[in-house]
Amino acid sequence: MQIKLDPSTLKQTKWYELAIRFALGGAITVLAGLLAKKFGPTVGGLFLAFPAIFPASATLVESHEEEKKQQEGMHGAKRGRDAAALDSAGAAMGSLGLIFFAISVWQFLSKSSAALILPAALVLWFISSCATWLVRENRRLIFGLRRSPQASLKTR
Repeated sequence: MQIKLDPSTLKQTKWYELAIRFALGGAITVLAGLLAKKFGPTVGGLFLAFPAIFPASATLVESHEEEKKQQEGMHGAKRGRDAAALDSAGAAMGSLGLIFFAISVWQFLSKSSAALILPAALVLWFISSCATWLVRENRRLIFGLRRSPQASLKTR
């Protein structure tokens, strides 16, 4: 998989899809605030760290891929699920980077200035997220895994 920026996909997004993302993101933020009020800022912060637009994003990615395949005269349900699964994997990898960011800020912010710690935590987030992606992309080489016979049939 190659990472790229494709601005043409912005034209595919409808206004109501953005409204869904905004509403779900707002609802998750409100829920995190209520949890913080009841159980304290540490618990609320954990829920606020949840990627707020992910639930809407995953469903929208699935429906876009399904529509694209249906326009080509194919059944796109499996393709939509696969695209949503890839989106989920990316969110998990980014979340792992956020964990490193949060731990570094939590451990060092009280001992040093925010102007020093926050950029360092940002760099740690970036490096850990990229490293996770690289491990995922090269897992067969790193862990000595072989492709399954079913996987090789799919690529033919």
